Amino acid sequence: MSQALRTKILEAIKANEAMVFSKSYCPFCVRAKQALKQVGAEFAVWELDKMPEGAEVQNLLQKMTGQRTVPNIYVKETHIGGCDDLIAAIASNKVQRLINGK
Repeated sequence: MSQALRTKILEAIKANEAMVFSKSYCPFCVRAKQALKQVGAEFAVWELDKMPEGAEVQNLLQKMTGQRTVPNIYVKETHIGGCDDLIAAIASNKVQRLINGK
């Protein structure tokens, strides 16, 4: 696994209010991105199925988070998890607290 790619992943997580590792055809990814839009979160997306190194990114994320599936979501450098985790974090105001720094 590439250390340079791991660094690129960590930089993307740090540089964005929210970071979504997604696959363009995944309905859970679509739902998660819609949920982030609804709460007004600014987020970046890496569509792993559209990236030459997408499989390697997914493998690195699994090593980093223990999660193999997409979406794999971070908010303010905090790993949230997948779509259901994000919906629950929005419902409990965790996402909003992270964004607002509280």
